[in-house]
Amino acid sequence: MKSRIIVFIVALFSVLKVSAQYNVDRLIQNGEVALHYDDYVLSIQYFNKVLALKPYLWLPWYDRAVAKFYLDDYIGAESDASKAIDLNPYIEQIFDLRAISRIRQEKYADAISDYDRAIHLNPSVSSFWVNRAICRMNVQDYDHALLDADTIIKRWSQIATAYSLKAEVYLEKKDTTQADHWLSRSLDIDPYNADAWTTRSYIALNRKQWRTADNCLSKAIHLRPKVVNNYVNRALARLNINNLSGALADYDMAIDLDPKNFLAHYNRGLLRLQLGDDNRALKDFDFVVKMEPHNFMAVYNRALLNDKLGNLRAAIRDYTMVINQFPNFWAGLAARATCYRKLGMTNQAEMDEFRIFKAQMNKHLGIQQRWSKAKIREVRKRSEIDISKYNDVVVEDKPKVEHTYSGGIRGTVQDREVDIAFLPMFQLSYFTYANAVEGYQAFDTELDHFNTKEEPLRKLNLTCNAKHERLTDVQSKQIFQLIDGLTAGIHEEQDRKARASLLLQRAVAYAEAQNYSDALSDLDDYLSVDTTSAMGHWERAVCQQMLNDYEASKGTKTTMKLSQAEGDFAMAIQLQPKNAYTYYNRGNLFASEKNYSRAIDDYTQAIRLDPRLAQAYYNRAVAHFYTGDLKAAQSDLSRAGELGLYDAYALSKKMGEEDASLKKKEQRIRKK
Repeated sequence: MKSRIIVFIVALFSVLKVSAQYNVDRLIQNGEVALHYDDYVLSIQYFNKVLALKPYLWLPWYDRAVAKFYLDDYIGAESDASKAIDLNPYIEQIFDLRAISRIRQEKYADAISDYDRAIHLNPSVSSFWVNRAICRMNVQDYDHALLDADTIIKRWSQIATAYSLKAEVYLEKKDTTQADHWLSRSLDIDPYNADAWTTRSYIALNRKQWRTADNCLSKAIHLRPKVVNNYVNRALARLNINNLSGALADYDMAIDLDPKNFLAHYNRGLLRLQLGDDNRALKDFDFVVKMEPHNFMAVYNRALLNDKLGNLRAAIRDYTMVINQFPNFWAGLAARATCYRKLGMTNQAEMDEFRIFKAQMNKHLGIQQRWSKAKIREVRKRSEIDISKYNDVVVEDKPKVEHTYSGGIRGTVQDREVDIAFLPMFQLSYFTYANAVEGYQAFDTELDHFNTKEEPLRKLNLTCNAKHERLTDVQSKQIFQLIDGLTAGIHEEQDRKARASLLLQRAVAYAEAQNYSDALSDLDDYLSVDTTSAMGHWERAVCQQMLNDYEASKGTKTTMKLSQAEGDFAMAIQLQPKNAYTYYNRGNLFASEKNYSRAIDDYTQAIRLDPRLAQAYYNRAVAHFYTGDLKAAQSDLSRAGELGLYDAYALSKKMGEEDASLKKKEQRIRKK
């Protein structure tokens, strides 16, 4: 009897151990699914739970570092990656992540050290070499940067970045001839290399070849439209070819992208002053002085504007700041004296005029340059302090190419460009999202009946989370609390139908928490009770497809599971043949398999059932584009835009640009 008890206890502990390991593995998987769908706050909560249970596992430390990186918490990402490295120093991807986190903090020497170790572990990853070379250039180790670039060219001759990197190093060494040579080679390999076009523009700017600079920067902006410095530099080139409206538009765009950009505000203020737009020029200089209260050239420009606009006391305040810093600035004294006289402050005016007269007697007259159209074309370095250059356009002390670091870490979500991609499926949710369409609210009769008759703990909504809005920390906690409450209710509920209702609610909560495996399990149980629920079938298909998408990204084959999702959609359509959302969702399923003809058929049927379903027009446009029918795509996007899905207009423009670029590339290939 005693031995049986011992055996039972050992078996019980084994079961508990397996169960605990299963829970940890499931938590990690849920966190990685949330990572896959860019829900970083939620993923961090999952990894926190794992680390509270098993802080000696390297994977959750790494995964949490990735989530923090995407949230721009580079210090936290570096710290978590360091912990992962301490636990497992043999995974090169961790060094890559820590290196890029350090690059974001401009800790280039430390990043070089990480890439040394990553290359030692796996020298066959070209991005490690490229990123290390860029870091070496940033610490002005030009010789080693050139050696890395040569190694890349020897091993991966088609990587254009290596050639443009060599060009940039030679540009730093003032060898523009060699720089131009390597840029040409880079652009021969990849005419879409934004870094190469930017570097070539710097050569043109340095040589005062303004039209060439404008052309190069236009290409760089087309390829990478969110680099602020490119707009500022193109504005300088356009000023010098007298394209003042184009320059003003570039400064506006630079400020839209970076509202605190000093150069854009200062130079736009100068340009507005030249164009006679004094009130708005004053706003720019107010902003600049607020940023840099001791920037006396900006203060003097603001003084001139206040003087011109009749703000005499404000002008005197600014003139005084400049004169206190530059006591022999006679033009400032003369201007202040004039302001004093206009205000009737004769004594103060005469004191300023006497100082000027005394200076004239001593032959130390300060000659102030007059404003002219030619003057706008002169430039000064940002760090240069010379009050006589108050109305010169400002340029950076040293031009710098803003590199994109390649590797396993994608760009942060905040910085990603809009892709030609399908909007997601409609699904059940406890939250209401904008659905990307103005004035449109999705409605389903079965869902409305469920909310009315079943009285769920929280109202369910039908949403198409097109903007990929992520749960906040508060919302995540609400969902976990809801799951706990529903779990308790399921355990206590004896009535089979009432229990099924709770299972559906918990399935939706699990799906909100990106836990699709448990959501599918609950939906299986729900549908075993209510086999005629179309809503249950299409929600299960949606959850299955979300899990499929994640597993496919890990290299897992999902053919069988795709068939299961398709079967659920077919059953839902059979049960509710007039539900537009089910056809739309199945269209997305076919689109994920690149079966665009069937996807188009389903989107078309969804539109027949609901002609105001803008998402169906949008996705049908994307499917048309991938089949090569640009005209049909743009027609659908026009209709989607009319219905309030305003992103459709931007996508239509992007499709046109992509199509034009593809045709140019094909022409070049034919010529070769």
